[in-house]
Amino acid sequence: MARTAGNIDWIYLNVADENCVRVGELISAEAGGLPIYKVMALSNGRAWLKDLDDGSDRVTPLSAFSWKALPIASA
Repeated sequence: MARTAGNIDWIYLNVADENCVRVGELISAEAGGLPIYKVMALSNGRAWLKDLDDGSDRVTPLSAFSWKALPIASA
């Protein structure tokens, strides 16, 4: 399942899959919702995140997120 919000397409996360998110990807609790975070590191089911809006950092369980941004296709 994918949803479009603005210019970002979102796909539902399967957090049971350990490889569902990689460093550098964007994630959010809501498709197109704020805040949007960039994944800086991953360890033991937790993500080290950078808030794209205010630049703050946080560590949060991946289970708190349901959506990740699809990569932008190169033209």
